[in-house]
Amino acid sequence: MLTVGHRFRRPEPRRQVRDFVRGLLAPLPTKNCWTIAEHAGDAGPDGMQDLLTRVKWDDTAVRADVRAFVARQLGEADAVLVIDETGDLKKGRHTVGVQRQYSGTAGKVENYQLAVHLVYATEAAHAMLDTALYLPKPWCDDPERRAETGILDTVRLATKPQLAARMIEAAVTAGLPCRWAAGDEAYGNDPRLAARLRQLRLGYVLAVARSHQVTTGLGTYRVDVLAAKLPATAWQRVSAGLGAKGYRYYDWSFTALPHAADGHGGHHWLLIRRNRRTGELAFYRCWSLEPVALGVLVAVAGRRWKIKESFQAAKTGLGLDQHQHRRWTSWHRWITLAILAHAFLAAATAGHRHRYNPADLIPLTVNELRHLFNILIIEPTRRRTDPLLWSIRRRRHQARPKTSHYTRQAGTVGDCLANGVFGDLG
Repeated sequence: MLTVGHRFRRPEPRRQVRDFVRGLLAPLPTKNCWTIAEHAGDAGPDGMQDLLTRVKWDDTAVRADVRAFVARQLGEADAVLVIDETGDLKKGRHTVGVQRQYSGTAGKVENYQLAVHLVYATEAAHAMLDTALYLPKPWCDDPERRAETGILDTVRLATKPQLAARMIEAAVTAGLPCRWAAGDEAYGNDPRLAARLRQLRLGYVLAVARSHQVTTGLGTYRVDVLAAKLPATAWQRVSAGLGAKGYRYYDWSFTALPHAADGHGGHHWLLIRRNRRTGELAFYRCWSLEPVALGVLVAVAGRRWKIKESFQAAKTGLGLDQHQHRRWTSWHRWITLAILAHAFLAAATAGHRHRYNPADLIPLTVNELRHLFNILIIEPTRRRTDPLLWSIRRRRHQARPKTSHYTRQAGTVGDCLANGVFGDLG
């Protein structure tokens, strides 16, 4: 709160933000404005709902504060900026950005709301930094839907790689210490993103499709064809980092690509990963301003998986995907506060590991710290309201739409009978 409190001019919203984040950290079975307000001891959900809708504050500025906080707490010169997207399954068509589209999270086409996220990853820790909601073309071209969901006039159609480039540029220009960027095929297949990273002098290890073509001294080849021509001596066994069950060993090969040089200088490589058990291949385009060893590129490629761990922790423990808001502003505010909560946990966990890490214990995890923080800090100090009053409030709130639905249904059936839609039922 010392980091972001100055973004809220009055003490009331500052207290609401504090209680909101405490609610996100708490082990509530479902996280929404109602459950968070009850957990905070509020008399009703209006305050939490107003925080996401009516109260004036800039979520972009808060995320900039989070970025500065992460830089102070976790900053390392060799850190990796990891980009990826995650989708939230939604029903209907009225939530901002929702349409039937492919989600890498589910691996299929569904009614999804997709967002691009940026994570800061070091060898010891990783924290969420920024987010951008992907707005499909039908949404961008529909003034009525834009007005209904409060989409800003400045928001225009942008691809996911373009959204990623904007977030990375904002982080680099703000002075965030980092040396690399990493992403999957959705971002590696876009040459404009790679060119922008070279302009920023930021090295990258970006996955590309097996149909991607590269030019070597022997000609131009598809990367899967080039991999098939490599001799056995071209592969080296290298760990991509620690996993849950030990080191993640793969066979790796990298080939210099001098013909890919451009006005930005630097060194280009094709990096290939081979699964030692299944033989499955993965391909990466790499660039660095200075020559680097194979192990450095492998470490960057392995650190890309940190963003999956961030998604899992934020969704299972911080309610990242439990928002129930349809509008542009309220969506960004909910996600921003979830990012703030995750950054707090990441920094606190890293600080504990640095000060206290006995050999007979595994390092403190984000989930374990969240559990301890809730039991030792939140629960002993939080206010409590009468649970019966909240039960009555919830049931009254649910009774109103139920009555409305039944009344509407009865009116529809009555109109059908009067107009003879059902014919002669006798």
